[in-house]
Amino acid sequence: MTTVVTGAGGFLGSVLVRELVARGRSVRAIIRSNAKALEELDIEIVTADIRDSSSIDRALAGAESVFHLASVISLSGDRSGSVSATNIDGARNVAEAALKNGVKRFIHCSSIHVFDLKDHGKTINENTIRVTTDSPVYDRTKYAGEIAVRDLIKMGLPAVVIHPTGVIGPGDHRPSRMGQVLIDLSSKKLPALISGGFNWVDVRDVCVGALAAEEFGRIGESYILSGQWHSTRQLATFGEEITGTPPPTFDLPMWLAQGIAPIGSLLGNISSNEYRLNSDTVSALKAARKISSAKAETELGFKSRPIRNSVHDAYKWFEKFGLLKKPLLHKNGLSS
Repeated sequence: MTTVVTGAGGFLGSVLVRELVARGRSVRAIIRSNAKALEELDIEIVTADIRDSSSIDRALAGAESVFHLASVISLSGDRSGSVSATNIDGARNVAEAALKNGVKRFIHCSSIHVFDLKDHGKTINENTIRVTTDSPVYDRTKYAGEIAVRDLIKMGLPAVVIHPTGVIGPGDHRPSRMGQVLIDLSSKKLPALISGGFNWVDVRDVCVGALAAEEFGRIGESYILSGQWHSTRQLATFGEEITGTPPPTFDLPMWLAQGIAPIGSLLGNISSNEYRLNSDTVSALKAARKISSAKAETELGFKSRPIRNSVHDAYKWFEKFGLLKKPLLHKNGLSS
């Protein structure tokens, strides 16, 4: 059967495509422009823009299942409108095309950020209230995109929704924001760490979870795919184990980060450039520590590996593809 993956040129998308190929699936990878991460794979590659309904309708012709992963992450607002156009209109277009083409299963990759992640001392699960209109643009648009998909579920779309936490691990070719942080840590480019942390999950576990959602997920249900909470310093320490590069000695206190962050957000909105220290980043690093994947574990058999392994394997991958300035120690690296 033909399996379509949107956003196939991205971090999560490219790793999922490789997992599908490893399982003997026939894959049609939908990309917007860059197919570098998919080189040498025996797959069908189609260039299409999910913001163009006719383009994506043609791209999904004959598909039996669809994994919709394409989205835009922004920490600097939405001046051009591309975040909303992709995360909301694009999600609706792909879902409508899937329904029109009669796909048997549609997996919509939402985000943990559609939930209210403020730390109220409670565990975040699928019943946690959703974001509000004053939440960051990425959070709001991902939630609105999920609502658009759920409107199509009411019309007969056989969709399941997954919510990964912070994705990390090998295969991060661009690299992602967090991948670049790991690279910069290895070359001592970061003067300090921001206090706080997040719930991280290995990209490979998310892909396996997404495939389990395709097979076992109940139509219309949400499944959180989470890993473990680690502070920024713990991640940096995991990195030191394999790079030999000690992390910055200074942690920027949260109260100070919160005071400075609006400046980064303002500059980002004015220039359309992202500054690492901004309100959205600080908000994420203050998020609730307890995020449960119990539902996915029970219904999908979801499992998550230790994030220490994920950090080590990410660095091994970066070294293999020439993204590090010095060789790794490899003494404690843990392979997949």
